[in-house]
Amino acid sequence: MDANVKSNLPWVEKYRPATLTDLISHEEIISTINKFIKEEQLPHLLFYGPPGTGKTSTILACARQLYKPQSFGSMVLELNASDDRGIGIVRGQILDFASTRTIFKGGYKLIILDEADAMTNDAQNALRRIIEKYTENVRFCIICNYLSKIIPAIQSRCTRFRFAPLSPNQILPRLEHVIEAEGIEVTEDGKKALMTLAGGDMRKVLNVLQSTWMAYKNVTEVNVYNCVGHPLKQDINDIIFWLLNEESFKTCYEKIQQLKTQKGLALEDILTEIHLVVNRLEVPPRVISQLLINLASIEERLADGCVEKPQITALIAAFSKVRSLVV
Repeated sequence: MDANVKSNLPWVEKYRPATLTDLISHEEIISTINKFIKEEQLPHLLFYGPPGTGKTSTILACARQLYKPQSFGSMVLELNASDDRGIGIVRGQILDFASTRTIFKGGYKLIILDEADAMTNDAQNALRRIIEKYTENVRFCIICNYLSKIIPAIQSRCTRFRFAPLSPNQILPRLEHVIEAEGIEVTEDGKKALMTLAGGDMRKVLNVLQSTWMAYKNVTEVNVYNCVGHPLKQDINDIIFWLLNEESFKTCYEKIQQLKTQKGLALEDILTEIHLVVNRLEVPPRVISQLLINLASIEERLADGCVEKPQITALIAAFSKVRSLVV
């Protein structure tokens, strides 16, 4: 790839691992697949797990190891969520590719179906027959976030691998490699904030890193949280303090509403952070359980599309109950 073109790529693509040895995690999965490739016994594969954990990168690295660059286009078919993958595509494009034999090239073709949990049940049932019929000529790699959305008939025909969220120890070396390669300034608390927000998603780490650097030219904890509009720890501590100590219902509501407006915060994000703090409160378990039930009800109403202002009053009321029960 041309150097200028590569420099214009988003960092998630610019630093996508090209080979299996570049991958930063899931050593057991990678060593197993490597063994399959070396012994020429590659089965149909089913990769599942949360976004940003290396599923697509792993199969693309496998494909580069299996095929030479000049034959890659004719031997690999990759369909993503942007492509229509109804029953028509399965019976058309996928069937045509799978049924065409490689006359001058040995081995089998590879079909990668990314985000396959978006496929309809009819399309999956049609795919099941193709997998069965053309195993001699083609191997499938099916990638999804939710295993339960893949029909059992396809699951039983594939070797399944679960890609778990990445741990901070796995993310940090890759993050530091990108920071060094781009020559940017990142503080230690900035790195921790990136990993906290990402929740094991490497793609999110790099996207937030690039966004924060472009916006502020200095990646600190405050800048990271401000860039994504996530509440700061101090903001959450202030809200918790008001909820537990402010005597006036009206004053408490006005303070929370003002903070939300000034910082552009979503109540759903505030609830998520409050939930983490609530578990550390030194109050009886029965009080904690009642509070968590109330917080869950508020979150459910927000998810259903309710207006935020009445839910703020519900949040204050939930903590008022806590104060009355503790006293």
